[in-house]
Amino acid sequence: MSTTVTATRVGFGRTLHAEWIKLRSLRSTWYTIACLFAVGLGITALSSNSAGQAWETATEADRLAWDPTGRSLTVYIVAQLIVGVLGILVVTSEYATGLMGTTLTAMPRRTRVLAAKVVLATVIAVVAGEILMFGSFLISQPLMDRQGVPTAELGDPGVLPAVVAGGLYLGAIALLAIGLGVIMRATAGALATLVGIVFLVPAVAGIFPSWMEGLFQFWPTLGGSAALTTVPDPDFPHPWLNLAGMCVGVAAVLVAAFVAFRRRDV
Repeated sequence: MSTTVTATRVGFGRTLHAEWIKLRSLRSTWYTIACLFAVGLGITALSSNSAGQAWETATEADRLAWDPTGRSLTVYIVAQLIVGVLGILVVTSEYATGLMGTTLTAMPRRTRVLAAKVVLATVIAVVAGEILMFGSFLISQPLMDRQGVPTAELGDPGVLPAVVAGGLYLGAIALLAIGLGVIMRATAGALATLVGIVFLVPAVAGIFPSWMEGLFQFWPTLGGSAALTTVPDPDFPHPWLNLAGMCVGVAAVLVAAFVAFRRRDV
């Protein structure tokens, strides 16, 4: 009784602070963030160094569609998986160690606990994602310029929104990962599902019936990532609408996660 009364008096700020203490105490959190920047920036440097060869062998149509901004931001393809791992671990690490039961004993208000995890992971993912996107852009453009291929600057039309969209996209992927982690309560299952969503489905999108094409307008790695480019794509003429639609889908997964989190015993 006293525990419940005390818990109800604990504000959201303290719950958020408690979740931050738990998250920062996990070495996996820092390893994942370090991996995000090391792998992400490394891939950016490698892909930028091959831009000259790609430009030389490009057809006239390819050169007209050349997008130096989009090329520098393709790191999102790998980064979304790493950010997804971070989002999943925010939840499943407590299930794996049995700490979730202790957390819910200390704070019976499950919605508040999960909301704190969501807010914390979103802030971390968006901040890290924006740093990665801006870093990738600023690293790749000089490397491409040395090879004599077209480049871009942050002040060019559409460039800054595309770079910012990259960080927002990764934040949405982190939220999707949290939702999957809550629903499945297991790191392996949630990660396998995330891989299927961001890699497998886009790879085999052509085999799905035509009536599903509308869904792919908002799918991660497909329409959802269209805002990360500056050259218009005829398949996705409204990139920010595509990204917004993806966020709506992520929100639906989160709603299902909140419902499941409240109804389960642990």
